Amino acid sequence: MSDPPDQARIVVIGGGIIGCSTAYHLALHGCNDVVLLERAQLTSGSTWHAAGLVGQLRASANITQLLRYSVELYARLEQETGLATGWKANGSLRLCCSKARRTEIQRQMVTAQSFGLHMEFLSPGEIAELCPGMSVAGLDSGVYVPSDGVASPSDLTMSLAKGARDRGVQIVENTPVTGLQLKDGAVAAVITPQGSIRCESVAICAGLWSREIARSVGANIPLLPSHHQYMITETLEDLSPDMPGIRDPDRLTYYKEEVGGLAAGGYEFNPVPLEGRPARDDAAFELYPEMLEHFEQFMPGMIERFPGLAAVGVKRWFNGVESFTEDTNFILGELPEVRGLYTASGFNAMGIASAGGAGMALARWMIDGEQPFDLWPVDPRRFGALHRSDRSVRVRALEGQGHHYAMHWPHYEFTAGRPLRRTPLFYRLHEHGACFGAKSGWERPNWFAPAGVDARDEYSFGRPNWFEHVAAEHTAARETAALFDQSAFVKFVVTGRDAAGALQRICAGDVATDPGRVTYTQMLNRRGGIECDLTVTRVSTSEFYLVTGTAMATHDLHHVRRHLRSGEDVTVVDVTSGYGVLGLMGPQSRSILQSVAEADVSAAAFPFRGVREIMVAGAPVRVIRMTFVGELGWELHIPSEFMITVYDALHEAGQGLGLRNAGYRAIDSLRLEKQFCVWGAEITPDDLPYEAGLGFAIALHKDTDFVGRDALLKHGNQPLNKRLVSVTTEDQDVVLLGRETIYRDDRVVGWLSSGGYGHTIGKPLGLGYLRNPQGVDDGFIAGGHYQLDVAGKRIDAQVHARAVYDPHGERMRS
Repeated sequence: MSDPPDQARIVVIGGGIIGCSTAYHLALHGCNDVVLLERAQLTSGSTWHAAGLVGQLRASANITQLLRYSVELYARLEQETGLATGWKANGSLRLCCSKARRTEIQRQMVTAQSFGLHMEFLSPGEIAELCPGMSVAGLDSGVYVPSDGVASPSDLTMSLAKGARDRGVQIVENTPVTGLQLKDGAVAAVITPQGSIRCESVAICAGLWSREIARSVGANIPLLPSHHQYMITETLEDLSPDMPGIRDPDRLTYYKEEVGGLAAGGYEFNPVPLEGRPARDDAAFELYPEMLEHFEQFMPGMIERFPGLAAVGVKRWFNGVESFTEDTNFILGELPEVRGLYTASGFNAMGIASAGGAGMALARWMIDGEQPFDLWPVDPRRFGALHRSDRSVRVRALEGQGHHYAMHWPHYEFTAGRPLRRTPLFYRLHEHGACFGAKSGWERPNWFAPAGVDARDEYSFGRPNWFEHVAAEHTAARETAALFDQSAFVKFVVTGRDAAGALQRICAGDVATDPGRVTYTQMLNRRGGIECDLTVTRVSTSEFYLVTGTAMATHDLHHVRRHLRSGEDVTVVDVTSGYGVLGLMGPQSRSILQSVAEADVSAAAFPFRGVREIMVAGAPVRVIRMTFVGELGWELHIPSEFMITVYDALHEAGQGLGLRNAGYRAIDSLRLEKQFCVWGAEITPDDLPYEAGLGFAIALHKDTDFVGRDALLKHGNQPLNKRLVSVTTEDQDVVLLGRETIYRDDRVVGWLSSGGYGHTIGKPLGLGYLRNPQGVDDGFIAGGHYQLDVAGKRIDAQVHARAVYDPHGERMRS
């Protein structure tokens, strides 16, 4: 056993496939001053007992691209290193046994098409020909991905390790990590029984042990170790060695050919978590006793699909432990609590498929100090304080694991661990018929059921049961007034002598306004992409009030703090829980507010983008004239203890003026009509403000040199290769959900980032980018014939360069 060095630029913890891929890619991208530490032997954690199926399609374009990179890497790795990987591009097949599952698959095929991944729709007869030995009884159809495949997890890992060693990485086995040493909030060293290794950065790639390593220094990786079982049978007649990997989600099972037998497992709705916490002295290559009674729930479906299983024995049984997350996405990136501490973990039993791309992305992030492209679906900063709770992580991650093969309905709401975070109005809104959804632990009203209607979502790929009720809320906001509980908005207070200068440097907009004004702005990365999308209110010369989206607390706070300079007098405090927010929106909002406010709120006294501290219904309220629905309106930021008082007063004052409670689904349809962007959908770190139509929010020539300015200047007057547009169709039977492919003159030019219905214009409506290497200008937009692919059907569409409703924003400025 070689001893580890006493210093390295980067230390990778964990010698499974994720750690070895990260080390390989660090060296591949020019950083070979790397040490990989494995507590026992390579692959001895959960890698060695993985089934080895490799699929590529995910709900995100960039994550799909990561997995496509994995496939490309696995196809060439054996030739590069000389070590076998067991990679075989035998394809994958996903079966469906119902019309609903077929619709789900058809929509997945459109998503794949949008992302450039080829898939084929197969009939039961075609499936039988492809998979001899498998029964097609009860099958409706299936989808085949020719480029998917299978690999030997251990062989693949050893090949990656050799590639890393060949490029100068030192791999040290039988060396557990006993601790991490920090200095000034950053990683300084990794501690082992053989001594400490000073370093600049650490990658925790330790699988189910990752949470415990991070926890030791106050960082958080919210994954749950949980059991997963599969079996390998004796030889099964008629099986083809080239049989594709098969997933049968209606029976919760999967299969792959294994040396003449069948590897067969499943993802149950009632998974079993690991009892207790993982420890560094856990046994290597550990398996647990078979839980046969628990596995029995899969057997009827397995035998129905492969009748030969009824007469063969089991060659080997695997009951291993994998790590799972609540949203079924893995965790990759820098942990916000400790500078220089990164992770790639929580792979939800999909680590083999993800490893190549995940290792590449993490390596580039660690080398460059900035994510290489939008990785929000897997970013550790999507989690918050509630995810420090083992109790919360346990129930939520178990639900995520159990959802693996569930129907992925549109607008689906997870239920575990709810309710957790409730605004002061929760029970009041419940009395008024609110149907709640959850985001970042908050209970938020999605829509309101009128008397006699159940406040409950009925899941469907067709028009949802809440459609007409959201339409009424939408119409109220456009024609009279609507009241929204937006208390889940994240709010920061930034103070200090250097606060103005720091925010001017971090924000692309000009936030150094006179006190009493609000600025809509973005925070950019060095490439000019949008990292944050928020409003900044100047309260005084040294105090600012920042408001951002519900899910952005950890992400945006981390972004601001990491851009503060040493010695700057700036304090940033999250005050989200201290203030509730009521959005009062619509043509009658001024009359309603005036009736309970002890100040003049006329257009002359209170212009658009104005901010005033006034008394409303006897309560001190920060009133911000800003809107996300495109109408005259105000955000009322209210100390939490006054929320019910102010809500009741507004509700009473609005009764004769058409005021209506409204929820987030109405907000979504309203903002689609206005072509207003949501971060993570229309705008991401990959998108320039100009591409999203947000050039108006950029103060390119302000005195302060802001982050991303050089990239925007470099772009200059070059043609935009993509532009955000609105897309409508006259077909009232169409349900747009997002990711539908956009065709221009029979050529794919993009996909919808968001989809819904414009109740004011009376049409299905979506937003998305048109892409063209030669540039997208108004002439390109106007000059084509457009169609949308919706669940495999081409629908004529109309593309609009600007908002389909009040494109000049006159109503919200009235």
